[in-house]
Amino acid sequence: MEHEQEYLTFKLNGEEYGVDILSVQEIRVWSSVTELPNKPNYLKGVINLRGVIIPIIDLRLRFGKEPLPYNEQTVTIILRDHNSDKNMVVGIVVDAVSEVYKFALQSIRQAPEFGSQIDSCFLKGLATVEGKLIILLDNNALLNQDELYSFEQQVLEVACE
Repeated sequence: MEHEQEYLTFKLNGEEYGVDILSVQEIRVWSSVTELPNKPNYLKGVINLRGVIIPIIDLRLRFGKEPLPYNEQTVTIILRDHNSDKNMVVGIVVDAVSEVYKFALQSIRQAPEFGSQIDSCFLKGLATVEGKLIILLDNNALLNQDELYSFEQQVLEVACE
C-alpha cells in the first residue's frame, strides 16, 4: 500500500505552501490580537482561544516578505503539535487558504540546498500537483519555539542545522 499524507495548502506572496493537515487544529478568519511589547515584527500578538493563549505569527513577515494589508481573504491557521507532549500551539497568518491535497510520500521531493542566504529550515520538501509546485513546510520547525522566534539570521541558521 502506498503511504500518503494530506496537506492543507495556502497562498503566501503568490506562492502555494502546504502544512500537514494532521497539525491543523482550525482555520479562522483574521481577527484582532492582543499585542505584546518588545516582540519581533512578525509576532502579531496573542489570542485567547477557548482558554488557551496562542501566539499569532505573520508567516509573510517571518519569511522576510513584504507585509500585506489584511482583508477578508486573510486567515489564521491554528497549528498544534500532535507529536509532542508539550502541546505547542501557534497561529500562522496567511494570505488565503487554498486546497487540501493528498501526496504519496515518494512523490515529495527534497528541497535543494540554497546556502546560508535562504532560511530553509522550515522547508520539508516540494510537491507538484496540476502543474504547479507546492512548497511543503516542516510542521516541527513551525511549531519549534527556538526556530520560530529566532530574532537574528545567524541564530536561525544554527537552529536549523
